[in-house]
Amino acid sequence: MSVIDTTAEGTVFDIQRYSIHDGPGVRTIVFLKGCPLRCRWCSNPESQAPEPELFFRASACIGCGQCVPVCPVQALSKANPGFVDRSKCIKCGECTKVCPTEALKRTGRRMTLAEVMQELRKDAIHYRRSGGGVTLSGGEPLMQSAFAKQILMACHEQGWNTAMETTGCTTREVIRDVIPHVDNLLMDIKAIDPAVHQANTGVDNRIILENALIAASLSPNPVVRVPVVPGVNDNEREIGAIAHFATLMPKVSTVHLLPYHSFGENKYTLLGRQSPMGATKDLRPESILPLKAVVESAGLNCVIGG
Repeated sequence: MSVIDTTAEGTVFDIQRYSIHDGPGVRTIVFLKGCPLRCRWCSNPESQAPEPELFFRASACIGCGQCVPVCPVQALSKANPGFVDRSKCIKCGECTKVCPTEALKRTGRRMTLAEVMQELRKDAIHYRRSGGGVTLSGGEPLMQSAFAKQILMACHEQGWNTAMETTGCTTREVIRDVIPHVDNLLMDIKAIDPAVHQANTGVDNRIILENALIAASLSPNPVVRVPVVPGVNDNEREIGAIAHFATLMPKVSTVHLLPYHSFGENKYTLLGRQSPMGATKDLRPESILPLKAVVESAGLNCVIGG
């Protein structure tokens, strides 16, 4: 029997309360850092690296210079494009401690299971009243599989519903170890064509698809989620292939089509990076109604958004 270890640690970059998506009822979402994929449309680029990172918000900087002398590697200077020399920055966070306006902010911090549970208990009454619970997201939560499992087990000990949003990009052993603790599995599938997947996420999708079949058999309520992205999979051929694959996944009856949005574009600027999607326009929900019809023609329920 697995033992809950309240001293177990992981890296969390956000805890979002009062969500009504990503599982039933009112939920709290724990975002774990680290992801093996580099999806061009990623709306949480700060989630990709496993270690904490540094945000710099130029509009909030008052030029006081208090951060410059405390940087141990001299990575901060008005002479640097974007102020922060990312090639030098070791992401220690010393500069954030003296920044009076939070123009410099560290994203991601180590937390123990006890600390995470302390935050989650604040919303326990909402879980009970709404049939909600806790969702693990990322990044890819299975990159921190041992910590993710500890959170899930601790939530079940409290009687809370658990959910996880995952790409399935991990080992079969991790899938078999962690997914049985997930009540509502939100399985992200970006593309079936391996060339399309490789070109737009940086990784091959063979193990992802194999793991999707295994994971769906291990969770009582699996749902397939598809980010619909212009120029990637916003066509009937790719969505049709995903829908067909979903029919092969045990217990899957519903597919969520998630229209592309650029809400996270400013985060690339904060990280000193350019968004890979450039000026790609958001997709309106009504624009993907034909794709919804494709999914439904495969005998599946289809929800736009979710």
